[in-house]
Amino acid sequence: MSSLRLGGQPRASAGKMRIRAFPMNMDERYVNDIWALLKNAIEEIQRKNNSGLSFEELYRNAYTMVLHKHGERLYSGLRQVVTEHLVSKVQVEVEASLNNNFLGVLNTMWTEHQTAMVMIRDILMYMDRVYVQQNGVDSVYDMGLILFRDHVVHSLPIHQHLSATLLYLVAKERGGEVVDRISVKTACSMLVTIGIGSRNIYIQDFEIPFLRESADFYQLESQRFLAENSASVYIRKVESRLKEEADRARFYLDQETEVPITKVLEKELISEHMKEVVEMENSGVIHMLEHGREDDLACMYKLLCRVPEGRQIMISATSAHLRDEGRSHVSEDENGEANRSPVAYIQGLINLKDKYDGYLRNS
Repeated sequence: MSSLRLGGQPRASAGKMRIRAFPMNMDERYVNDIWALLKNAIEEIQRKNNSGLSFEELYRNAYTMVLHKHGERLYSGLRQVVTEHLVSKVQVEVEASLNNNFLGVLNTMWTEHQTAMVMIRDILMYMDRVYVQQNGVDSVYDMGLILFRDHVVHSLPIHQHLSATLLYLVAKERGGEVVDRISVKTACSMLVTIGIGSRNIYIQDFEIPFLRESADFYQLESQRFLAENSASVYIRKVESRLKEEADRARFYLDQETEVPITKVLEKELISEHMKEVVEMENSGVIHMLEHGREDDLACMYKLLCRVPEGRQIMISATSAHLRDEGRSHVSEDENGEANRSPVAYIQGLINLKDKYDGYLRNS
């Protein structure tokens, strides 16, 4: 029997087949053609014109480039194409919107960029698995996040305006106005995401100035509110503000912001004024005890227990008042005679004990 051939190569011997190895070297022109095709596809994806693309074909071409040791060409080319798009289109459009729907435009560009990078990542999946891991570089998707951070979010006018806009919207909501919470939430989520596993970008760009401005705001508000209201009204306001800020952090800021903003409120609204509130004339703890304001006592105790020394200040005021009431039961009249009979005295002490036992149970 004559020898069979595969791909033009003779068989070594009957019953055995030798398959020609896939060529490891590619013609430079062929590499350029593949890259040109992939580059065009990436640009079309970024322009949202991807409906006519064959992702299977694009994946095979990217696979071929990496297989034949052209991963660096593909990786650096991708970085350049994404950078050019972000600088020439995205950055320009966001900067043009600084005074007109800034947050809406930025969030739209961010969402579109994420979508595009997911598609690009799918095409270049083999490069992610092989070239990226072998060379210890950022994954395709992470590269896209970093480039968006560097060329859009940290573009000087955008960077400054983003922080100012977020703080302005929070201040408006604190003042009772309605704001677009979804836009704020998207922007804050973006700051966390571009940190690539770290909250540092969010902390530096937003959380630190947010906490600083919050401290200034609540310092002034607490002083004004104390001057205009009773202790009872003040502690209800503090309780309300604590809930508002916790809800804000959970709903549209990063959830981890809840702990530091709560500490700011505890310092500015409670620690700095707790002695003044407890001792406030005609409305503080003594007034509450004398008028049976159990709900107010419970609210104050709950708030003061949140800060160091708060509980002790309330205990001291209550103890001092209790001693005064106890002494009043054994006081003498001008002639040195006891004002009450022994029976009345004992009953008075029992009533006093029952009264404060009730405070302990209910407050």
